Amino acid sequence: MIMKKISILHTGGTVAAYYSDKTGGVEAKYTAKDILNLYPEIKHIAKIESRLIQNMWSQDTRFSHYNVLAKEVEREIKNGSEGVIITHGTDFMHYTSSALSFVLEHCPIPVIITGSQRSSDRGSSDAKLNLICSCQFIANSNYQGVGICMHESTNDDACLILHPTKTRKFHTSRRDAFKVVNGKPIARVTSQGNVGFISKHNISEGKKLELKLFDEKLKIGIVKVHPNMFAEELLFYKNYDGLIIEASGLGNLPTTKLDKETLEHEKILDALKVLAKKMPVVLSPQTIFGRLNLHVYSNQPIYQEIGLLGNHSDMTSETTFLKLAWLLSNYKKNEIPKLITKNFRDEISPRTSLDYLDYVYS
Repeated sequence: MIMKKISILHTGGTVAAYYSDKTGGVEAKYTAKDILNLYPEIKHIAKIESRLIQNMWSQDTRFSHYNVLAKEVEREIKNGSEGVIITHGTDFMHYTSSALSFVLEHCPIPVIITGSQRSSDRGSSDAKLNLICSCQFIANSNYQGVGICMHESTNDDACLILHPTKTRKFHTSRRDAFKVVNGKPIARVTSQGNVGFISKHNISEGKKLELKLFDEKLKIGIVKVHPNMFAEELLFYKNYDGLIIEASGLGNLPTTKLDKETLEHEKILDALKVLAKKMPVVLSPQTIFGRLNLHVYSNQPIYQEIGLLGNHSDMTSETTFLKLAWLLSNYKKNEIPKLITKNFRDEISPRTSLDYLDYVYS
């Protein structure tokens, strides 16, 4: 059997970490060669080439890192790789998967991001299964595009290939921390190479990879609506390029003056009017599941009148953040109102369903 050529690009994180006597904590210090020596099984799955991009924690990621990774993926494709695995820290893994999904337009090969919740020097580390399953998925499927590969459960039975723009980290330390929001996993894969697709995936035959990179100077903010909010919290972002607001429920904001205790809410509405004239202000659900609907409550019509965006979106705030940055980087500002709720990478569910909850609460 002819084995596929897989390139592994290492960026650090817990999967590359081990305990340090010097610091008393784990450090991302393993090299590309160390990873191959730790998990020699992958050499029997595919022709493996391994390179270190950078040892870093994922919470230090900036837009410039997404551009670097995209260019490195493009380089591997030009060099004949049939799949790329990116080892990555888990904290911001779902940001990177979403970012690369937007940047890598018409990606002709699988680009699988994986990592581990527990460092490779621990007996309970999930690194081995995650890496092996990433290799097996690429070797035994025709998938194209970006995905995340992490543990299906707390056991070492199988991994799930998770949607790049609809996944988030649900737990600080569990090995099955990653779940798809408002959707289903792409596939289930075992260390033996059994691949079972759970949801449909697109094939972009004949289309050439195009990089639509981020403008690294963009400043995008994220604000969570909360009790006792003040207008100055929003106006802090007046010199930014865009703002994401995690609205409560179906898309509510503290903008109603009810009594003398809520006089501040008039100022909040005025602040929103100021911001929406200067930049795209996009709402996303503060709740994990479900979508926004700005046609339910009497206080909501004003939001669309003043130019707030995101009605009917079920994107996570993380994906909304990256999509807005990507749109501002590649399209005209006056196009954003129509494009923010256009489906580019299946980041918005076509309909609201509850069957995905079986994969979250299993």
